[in-house]
Amino acid sequence: MIIAVDFDGTIVQDRYPEIGSEQPFATQTLKMLISEGHQLVLWTVRQGQTLAEAVEWCRKRGVEFYAVNKDFPEEDETQNTSYSRKIKVDMFIDDRNVGGLPDWGVIYQMIHDKKTFEDLLLENMGKLKEKPKKKWWQI
Repeated sequence: MIIAVDFDGTIVQDRYPEIGSEQPFATQTLKMLISEGHQLVLWTVRQGQTLAEAVEWCRKRGVEFYAVNKDFPEEDETQNTSYSRKIKVDMFIDDRNVGGLPDWGVIYQMIHDKKTFEDLLLENMGKLKEKPKKKWWQI
């Protein structure tokens, strides 16, 4: 699967143009996804020096992206007259999702188990309902 991942507010806390502290388990989860064969594209508003800093920050933590702000590494937007900033990916991970960013454990479970957020919510609601009822003598 090809997955676009935002940087500020998603991998790190949003402190743009500085780099905020890492969101809990973000790089660990990204490394697991890469090891499972997923191609990650860093998809961020950052450009120039701030983009280079973000890429290096990730690289130092063991996260190497398949591409950065483009569909594939060899893409050259200056040579392509039909270049579009819209990329072709299977999924976006971004803090600007409707409902916000789930924690990285939930994100991993959704991708690894091929489940939607709704599937996970319904499963967890079912577990809450399964609590055994107390007997009258167990007050």
